[in-house]
Amino acid sequence: MPVQIPDDTDFTSFKEQCENHEGWLVRYNKGGVTVWCRAEESNTAQKLKMRIMCKDVHPETLYDVLHDTSYRRKWDTNMIDTYDIGRLTVNADVGYYSWKCPSPLKNRDFVTMRSWLPLGNDYLIINYSVKHPQHPPKKDFVRAVSLLTGYLIQSNGTRSSALYYLTQVDPRGSLPKWVVNRVSQFVAPKAMKKIYKASQKYPEWKSKHNPHLKPWMYPEQNTLPCISVADLTLQRADSLENIDESSLSEEKTQHSDDDDTETRD
Repeated sequence: MPVQIPDDTDFTSFKEQCENHEGWLVRYNKGGVTVWCRAEESNTAQKLKMRIMCKDVHPETLYDVLHDTSYRRKWDTNMIDTYDIGRLTVNADVGYYSWKCPSPLKNRDFVTMRSWLPLGNDYLIINYSVKHPQHPPKKDFVRAVSLLTGYLIQSNGTRSSALYYLTQVDPRGSLPKWVVNRVSQFVAPKAMKKIYKASQKYPEWKSKHNPHLKPWMYPEQNTLPCISVADLTLQRADSLENIDESSLSEEKTQHSDDDDTETRD
């Protein structure tokens, strides 16, 4: 399947999905965070949507935080590794990301094409999974598939923002019911709060770490190797290993909203 770089129509469609709640069920609503799921989605590729109100963070700051790979290593404690593979256009690239799954599940990883666009007063970042010939599935990970994942950042008044995160991922595995519940009730809200707290600390951190380096804003700063969209193909879920983890029971772990909230210098 050929890979297509998103155009304005794709970004507008993504924004409408974030803003339109018809057909979505509220699974969590507390502390300024709301989590929805689609009523008709299957467990294998459930679509989730989240929103957090960030009362004292500029939209531009959230946008920078979500782009800044160096800073992500400081706050994203679920991340195992991430790196950029190459750039396609001034606002599209390909990258790798691996993350820790709730124990005892196997860890997942992704290769995605990411594209971003400031749209009026909004900022959007969207991605979907692709295959790159030099980055095949790894032995120690389950290669999952992002069908559509992204962020919408909106101004919500002076020094205030609303951050939406919408994702539809095929984890390539038959997951137990407790995983789906835990993601919507605990993992997703905690992840949104972590982004918020990281954004509050970002201006001070960035002032000490290459403050003028923002290649997502200034394409001339981008030093990634150029790659061709012709080198990529759409990642189809049915071509990947599918594992059955449905019988795994939840391990006892401590769930604290205060865990991992400190951003290291």
